[in-house]
Amino acid sequence: MASKEHILSVVKNHLVDILEDIDEAEIDPSKSMKDLGANSLDIVEVVSCSMRELKVKVPRSELAKLQNVTELVDMLYDVMTEKEAAAAS
Repeated sequence: MASKEHILSVVKNHLVDILEDIDEAEIDPSKSMKDLGANSLDIVEVVSCSMRELKVKVPRSELAKLQNVTELVDMLYDVMTEKEAAAAS
């Protein structure tokens, strides 16, 4: 079962890869990716890479509601938990 800590580390890794002038210690999950210096293309890339690595899909309409990195982690966690529950039943 995935943990929120694992998902946060995946998102942080992709943020660090895509935003070259930030390191993991500077990432405050309560901030939006825009606040961290990401433009809209960077954000799409971070989210896409994170979903691919975690093997989940989130509808774009849901992603539009997110305010910060923590909300992204929570949403990915919820989707993964539902997927694992469905696979187990």
